[in-house]
Amino acid sequence: MHAIRGWFRDTTGGLPTTFWYLWTGTLINRLGSFVLVFLAIYLTQERGFSAAQAGLVLGAWGVGGAVGTTAGGTLSDRWGRRPTLFTAHLGAATMMLALGFARDLWTVAAGALLLGLFAEAARPAYGAMMIDVVPERDRLRAFSLNYWAVNLGFACAAVLAGFAAQAGYLLLFVVNAATTLITALIIFVKVRETRTVVVGMPRGGAPSGALRTILNDRVYLGFVALNLLGALVFLQHISMLPIAMADSGLSPATYGSVIALNGVMIVAGQLFVPRLIKGRSRSHVLALAAVVTGVGFGLTAFADVAWFYGLTVLIWTLGEMLHSPSNATLIAELSPAELRGRYQGVFSLSWQLAGAAAPILGGLVREQAGNATLWFGCAAIGLVMAVGHLLSGPARERRAVALRTVGAAAVLTTQSTAPQPAAPKAAEPVATSQG
Repeated sequence: MHAIRGWFRDTTGGLPTTFWYLWTGTLINRLGSFVLVFLAIYLTQERGFSAAQAGLVLGAWGVGGAVGTTAGGTLSDRWGRRPTLFTAHLGAATMMLALGFARDLWTVAAGALLLGLFAEAARPAYGAMMIDVVPERDRLRAFSLNYWAVNLGFACAAVLAGFAAQAGYLLLFVVNAATTLITALIIFVKVRETRTVVVGMPRGGAPSGALRTILNDRVYLGFVALNLLGALVFLQHISMLPIAMADSGLSPATYGSVIALNGVMIVAGQLFVPRLIKGRSRSHVLALAAVVTGVGFGLTAFADVAWFYGLTVLIWTLGEMLHSPSNATLIAELSPAELRGRYQGVFSLSWQLAGAAAPILGGLVREQAGNATLWFGCAAIGLVMAVGHLLSGPARERRAVALRTVGAAAVLTTQSTAPQPAAPKAAEPVATSQG
């Protein structure tokens, strides 16, 4: 028992209060995140859309998200993290309801696009705020705790949504909107602005030439490109996997239970991962994660019953668990402080591009080349990613060290140029007894 208490203290202790407010908001929001989990099934079974049309709608979500993350990254650097988060959550809650009442294809697609825009605009601001408030030494466990909350909510939502859908799909949209609104209220009431002005940064935001700086950062863009490949694979679990399971004669509730294994496994084991990978080469961890994830998705080609689908989910979830904390800490270390929101936005953009492309490409490959080709292709991408991480890892670590050095120098400069308190006047001599 003493060992368990010590582990819990080492895992959760000493983190800033703002982190825990953000963590709580994330958990509440994810507990109601029904819509994206079941959107493909909703579109094909409730609205009667084809797999290609469903892919088009999910792609519209991704396009909106691409615009949202770009705008969210810029706004979080210029306007501030807090107002960007609050506005994005309010807009997402509103559009969630609007999408629930939409009926024809183009109205649904437009609603998905706007929902993606607002929902994903929050990501860069959230990521930048997390880096702002959590010291570098604590980020690995902080990101693991946050990821744990995301998946605890996801696991519960996936199971509950399967039963809620039987009562009516509109309920999914209403609950999702309500939890998003609660998160917005937590941010408004409890979270303060965390953006700070760095030496050399103008008052309005990041220095001029920010976009050029990012576009010239080949190390970071290479890392983003690898993440794009991984996202194209990973997002098949919410686009083509539910359709594949439906073709195997499995119900939406079964899909909800199977995909919930992802969250259950992460909830059960994610908090132990930081100790497992601490001190190990991040490039090697990311390469291993890519291989395991690829194998898990590749085995889906052979699945035709619920337990087999569940086994594939458990395998690629293990890869996800290894990938997430190393990935998050690396993003933080590769982001210059004055461009933190924009760098987070560019990284999030890779997910949104994948969100637009994954369902469309997945649907086309599945219809034109067959189900097995789609999943074998996912396995091949995993191997390509592993090689990419091993080759690019040393350059990333050198860049991280260089940015830490620059950051430390900026802190010293700020301290040396800060107004110093006036020197106290010399004290009057005090007569003492000579005894």
